[in-house]
Amino acid sequence: MNFIVLDVEATCWEGRPASKVQEIIEIGAVRLNGYGEVEGIFNRFIRPVINPNLSYFCKQLTTIDQHNVDRADTFPQVIEDFQDWAEIFEEDYLLASWGNFDKKMLIQDCQLHRMDYDWAEPHINLKQQYQELRRLNKPKGLKAAVQAAGFEFTGIHHRGISDAENLAKLFAHHLDEWRY
Repeated sequence: MNFIVLDVEATCWEGRPASKVQEIIEIGAVRLNGYGEVEGIFNRFIRPVINPNLSYFCKQLTTIDQHNVDRADTFPQVIEDFQDWAEIFEEDYLLASWGNFDKKMLIQDCQLHRMDYDWAEPHINLKQQYQELRRLNKPKGLKAAVQAAGFEFTGIHHRGISDAENLAKLFAHHLDEWRY
């Protein structure tokens, strides 16, 4: 079984205007084997097509610049590369992310580009499980959970690859506790 610990960043605007459609602009992922050992890392930017210009808010939050997405491939090409890298159609796998946003965005972007999204269904919400396992009244943010486990949060918070790498540390640390 491969565990694909992932994080996506998406177009965003201050105040989340209802008229704006979010699209994935970065996918970061770490593939772990059944023992929690890192087997590979994937990181790619994605060029949005509905709102191709990143908002000031989005650039500040994610540290992703306009030139990063302007030079990137669109979602269909990147997600096909991701599926190949993750061995989605070759091995048993489970996607894992901090919350349901990542799964929701993968499905939404697949629908936007008229692509199959069944592959995104095998997914666990680690944020919810962490809250239940730790018997917390309210959920912790990823950075706080990583630090509570005794790890240093490395990289840049709200960047797909950094969040995925930090979540992979937390996932491996609690490997035998997750329900899947």
